Amino acid sequence: MSKNVKVLVYCSVCIAIATIASMIKLFEFPTGGAITLCSMLFAALPGFFFGPTIGIASGVAYGILQFIIEPYMLTPVQVVLDYVFAFGAFGVSGFFASKKNGLLYGFLAACAARWFFSFLSGWVFFGEYAWSGWNPAAYSAVYNIIYIGAEALVTGILLEVPAMKHALMNIKASAVENRNSRISANAV
Repeated sequence: MSKNVKVLVYCSVCIAIATIASMIKLFEFPTGGAITLCSMLFAALPGFFFGPTIGIASGVAYGILQFIIEPYMLTPVQVVLDYVFAFGAFGVSGFFASKKNGLLYGFLAACAARWFFSFLSGWVFFGEYAWSGWNPAAYSAVYNIIYIGAEALVTGILLEVPAMKHALMNIKASAVENRNSRISANAV
């Protein structure tokens, strides 16, 4: 299997699993956002496996799919913030791919980047929903950290379970196996 096909297959599987997991909502907020069954982890894995460029592209594809499945559009800029940038941010995990504890730190950094774009969108476009007496920026910051932070916390704890960490590292090794062996063979 060629490198490009293998990368495409792994990214497609991650997007598919993230999409299915996003439909399993443990808690859904009335004005948007939900705590899902680890959907953010699966969206962040392509970046961790293949680096930030492929991770961002995969995240954008996932965001577009999310928009197709459950579209919510006020303006084109809001769609770009909520679906393209916020989901593309999962590719940030790729910057931690070769670091110690890179899976956990990359995932948390990806969640923080997603939070930033969701916060920005909430502040600019959804400030009218701010709780009574709340500044729209503070409201958006808190509102988005509740659901993004809750899922990130639960998933982060799961990532520290040795069996989970080991399984995901084995999948990463399989994903990049031919890629690294080809690089080694060409270097000789």
